[in-house]
Amino acid sequence: MNRSISRLAAVAIFAVLSLAAARLAHAHENHVHAEDKPVVADRASTLSRAEATAGPFELVVTAKNNELSIYIDDVATNAPIANARVVIETPAGPQDATAKDSYYVLDAPFLGKPGRHDLIATVSLGQTIEVLPLSLDVAAPHDEHPPHGFSAWLGSLPVPILLAAIGVGVLLGTGFSLLVRRRSVSALVVLGLAVAGAPKGAEAHENHVHGGEKAPIQAPTGELAARLADGSLFVPKPVQRIFGIRTEVSERSTFNRSVELPGRIIPDPNASGFVQAAVGGRLSAPPGGFPRLGAAVKAGDILAYVTPPIQAVDVSDMRQRQGELDQQIGIVERRVARYQQLVVSGAVARQQLEDAKSELEGLRDRRQSLDRSRREEALVAPVDGIVADGVPVAGQMAQPNAVVFHIVDPAKLWIEALSFTVVSPSSATARTANERTLPLEFRGSGFADRNQALPVHFAISGDVAGLRAGQFVTVVASTDERLQGIAVPRSAVVRGANGQEFVFEHVSPERFIAKPVRIAPLDGKRVLIPAGLEPGKRIVVQGAALLDHVR
Repeated sequence: MNRSISRLAAVAIFAVLSLAAARLAHAHENHVHAEDKPVVADRASTLSRAEATAGPFELVVTAKNNELSIYIDDVATNAPIANARVVIETPAGPQDATAKDSYYVLDAPFLGKPGRHDLIATVSLGQTIEVLPLSLDVAAPHDEHPPHGFSAWLGSLPVPILLAAIGVGVLLGTGFSLLVRRRSVSALVVLGLAVAGAPKGAEAHENHVHGGEKAPIQAPTGELAARLADGSLFVPKPVQRIFGIRTEVSERSTFNRSVELPGRIIPDPNASGFVQAAVGGRLSAPPGGFPRLGAAVKAGDILAYVTPPIQAVDVSDMRQRQGELDQQIGIVERRVARYQQLVVSGAVARQQLEDAKSELEGLRDRRQSLDRSRREEALVAPVDGIVADGVPVAGQMAQPNAVVFHIVDPAKLWIEALSFTVVSPSSATARTANERTLPLEFRGSGFADRNQALPVHFAISGDVAGLRAGQFVTVVASTDERLQGIAVPRSAVVRGANGQEFVFEHVSPERFIAKPVRIAPLDGKRVLIPAGLEPGKRIVVQGAALLDHVR
């Protein structure tokens, strides 16, 4: 009887030891070594989702809390379609989705059952009707309270390992029970119970990280944009709405080659002018005061006065000369009056009277000339416009030929560009620093070099509001040379950290790929891609800079 008990105890002990050893070996299989690299999930969303494309519609469906969120966009432009009718064929029958902001929602109680759900979406917009089949996989909910302890790790063992461990334990226990005494069996019982407590340690070792190792990188949860392992971008539809992503289909065509010229805005020479003093003198304000900067003036308006400076000696001489002239004028006036009386009686010839009147006129002109030499000079506006420059101060001494005011017509502006080759473009545009485009009309080019370049003049034919003289621009002038390529807006091209230009291709409803390209100037709004891009691709033309920041 005692020998049977000893055999059973030995068998049980070795079975427990075998199970513990199997658990330790199994737990060690899943820990991370220093040479192993962590794995990142290929998706940045934990929601169940499905997508389909048919005709002009691109559809994405996400499932959350027994509710379907349906996003419908135009395939070519990626613009949201918010006024369509959406009918979803569900296990409970067809149901109409409700429009909400820029997407649609539908109550879906059938999502509470995990597994694959086949749906059919019918989208109607005007005369266009498309049927889009969908397959939505709903994962089973995770148990928030998983089992712990001996039952947990025992249940996690694979069946082959569990059976092999029990068999080894039985064999070893049977053989060992034939050799040991009762005292040794008691010691083995204690040892077996101690090893049986090892499951927690083994479980803790299951996903441990050795010293100096990096923890596995966890994939972000929720509707987040992320850069995937293959370099592409996963951008959920809600994020695309926030970024304002827009696309257009690339087309190859032939264009005139363009050149970029540095330029600056100048006033129209026929609608601007300088106000200068002919002689040096002291400035004084007109009755209404000096015009301020930006004030509108008319041609002929008096803007300032200039009083010529006169030395003290000159003033004394002028006063003496004025006195002499006044005396001579008085004498001749009396003579003229006397001759007029004597001419009637015939005592004085009429010729003498005419000579006296001529002498009086000459004396008066000389007197007025002296008065004008001390009179202020009026500075008048040469053209209609506004005061673009000039801040005069009362009492300021103006030098001869000094510019006191610069008058410019703000509605008539030109652009002066510098070219290193002779340019006679048929069309040209200008681009400002804030990406504003200005249509231009060619006016002419210079013949003499200016700093090894030829000046070329263009007139701005569009709206000039907000522009100012002296502002720097980039002129894009077309030539007669022909080039083939794909024209895209400048906003579609993004420059990388290494200086390489690239565009984003919309390859699927929620995936984008960066494609390196080579660009050439085309006009103020577009650039030409002669290489790196194929026709028929959906290229992001709005929001590309935001996609470039996705990490």
